[in-house]
Amino acid sequence: MTDDHQTLALLLFSGFVAVTLAITTWVSRNRHGSAEEFYAGGRLFSPMENGFAIAGDYMSAASFLGISGLIALFGYDGLLYSVGFLVAWLVVLFLVAELVRNCGRFTLADVVAARMRERPVRIAAGTSSVVVSVLYLVAQMVGAGSLVALLLGGTGKAAQSWTVVVVGALMVVYVSMGGMRATTWIQIVKAVLLMGGAIALTVLVLLRFHGDFDQLLRSAAERSGHGDKFLAPGLKYGGDWTARFDFISLGLALVLGTAGLPHILSRFYTVPTARAARRSVVWSIGLIGGFYLMTIVLGFGAAAIVGPDAVRGSNAAGNTAVPLLALDLGGGADSTGGTVLFAIVAAIAFATILAVVAGITLASSASVAHDLYASLRRRHAQPRSEVAVARVAAVGVGVIAIGLGLLARDLNVAFLVGLAFAVAASANLPVLLYSLFWRGFTTRGAVWAVYGGLIPAVVLVLLSPVVSGSPDALFPDVDFQFFPLQNPGLFSIPLGFLAGWIGTVTSAEEADEAKHAETEVRSLTGAGAV
Repeated sequence: MTDDHQTLALLLFSGFVAVTLAITTWVSRNRHGSAEEFYAGGRLFSPMENGFAIAGDYMSAASFLGISGLIALFGYDGLLYSVGFLVAWLVVLFLVAELVRNCGRFTLADVVAARMRERPVRIAAGTSSVVVSVLYLVAQMVGAGSLVALLLGGTGKAAQSWTVVVVGALMVVYVSMGGMRATTWIQIVKAVLLMGGAIALTVLVLLRFHGDFDQLLRSAAERSGHGDKFLAPGLKYGGDWTARFDFISLGLALVLGTAGLPHILSRFYTVPTARAARRSVVWSIGLIGGFYLMTIVLGFGAAAIVGPDAVRGSNAAGNTAVPLLALDLGGGADSTGGTVLFAIVAAIAFATILAVVAGITLASSASVAHDLYASLRRRHAQPRSEVAVARVAAVGVGVIAIGLGLLARDLNVAFLVGLAFAVAASANLPVLLYSLFWRGFTTRGAVWAVYGGLIPAVVLVLLSPVVSGSPDALFPDVDFQFFPLQNPGLFSIPLGFLAGWIGTVTSAEEADEAKHAETEVRSLTGAGAV
C-alpha cells in the first residue's frame, strides 16, 4: 500500500484510540469503585444503549473481516457463518436473555450458583468462561495482525506482532481504568461506525451492479473460477463425509454458542430490569440482522470486484477481503477516493477489534475475580479487593491472548471464533439450560456438565487438523492429528449435556426443591432480582 494509505488510516485509527481513551479517562474519574459499577456499569444503561452495545460486542472482526473473506473465497458455504450468527440471537432472545438477567448478578456462574453449592460451581463456570474468552480474543488479535500486514504492504511479521501487542495493551487500559461503563460507550461508538461503514460499502457495491443482485452473484461465480459451484453448497464443506460433518458441527456451534458466551451474557446485567434486557436484545437483533445481510453483499462483492485470487494473495485466510474491496470501490490503489475509503474501512476494522477485545477482557477478568478468586478466598474477598483482582486479571488475560494471537496469525478469524462458539456451546450452554429448566439438577451435575463439555472440546481441537497434520495448521511441521473434524461441536456439545445428566442421576445429593422454586419464580417474574 502507498504511504497515503498508511498515513491516513493510521491517523483515523489514532483518532479513534484518542476518543476512546478520553471516554475511559472521563468514566474512571466518575466512578466509585464498587463491584456493581465495574462489572455492570451501575445498571444504568437504557435498552437502546445496551442494544447498540450488544451489537457492538457481537459484530466482531470475525464478522466484518472473516465472514466476508470466507464468502469471497468459498461462496455459498461461507454464508453459514452469517446465517448461524444471526439465528443464534433467536436462541438468546427466547431462552436466556430475560431469565439470565433475573437470576444472575454479574456472571454466568451467578445463575448456576443460585441453587447449587457455590464453590465447585463457580470454579467450573469461571474456568470455562476464561477459556472461551481467551479463544475469542485470539481471533480479534489475528484480525488486527492481518489488517496491519495489509496496511504496511505485507512487510514481515514484525508489524503484525507489534500490532497484537499494542491492541492487547490498549484493551487492558480500557478495562482496568473504565470497567463496564467505558467499555459500553466504546461499543456504542464502534457499532455506529461499523454500521455506517458497512452501509456505505454495501450501497457502493450495489451501485456498481446497478442494483442487480443477480448480476452481482453471476459476476462473483464467473470471477471465482468455480462457475455455478460457487453459488451451491459443497465448495468448502462438501468434498467428503468428513467435510459434511464439519459443516453440521460448525452450524451447531454457531447457533448454540452465542447463549454461552460470557461477554454477551454479562451485557444483560447492565440494564435495570429483565424487561429492559429483552428490549435490548430486540434492538440488537435489528442491528445485527441488517449487518449480517450486508456481509453477504460485501463477500460476493469482493469475489466479483476484487477476485478470490487477489484476496487469497493478500491474505490466505481471506481476512483482508473488505479493505481490498473498499480500495477498489473508491477508485483503485492510486486514487484519492480509494485511499480515503480504504483508510476509513481499515480504521473501522481497528475500532471493531479494540471494542470487542475490551468487552471480552472485562468478562474474563470478572470470571477470574468474581468466581475463581471469590470462591477460593471467600472470607477475604471484599468488593473493592475483588475489583482490584479483576484489574490484575485483565493484564494476565491480555498477556495470554497476545501470545496465542502471535501463534495463530495465519488462521481465518471467523473460523477461530467458530472454535470459541463450540467451546461455549459445549461447556456453558448445558449447565445454563439445566439450571434454568431442570428441577432435579444437582451440584455434581453442574460441575460435570461444564467439564464434560469443556475438556472434550479443548482436547478435540488440540487433536484436530487445526493444530497439526495439515499445511494450514498452527504447527504444520508436526502431526499428532487424531480427530478429523476442524470444529468439535458435533461431539462435544452432546457430551456436555450427557455429562450433566449422568452427574445428576448418579449424585447422592438431593436437588433443593425450594431453591429451584425460588429461582423459577425469580427468573420468570423478576421478583428478588438484583
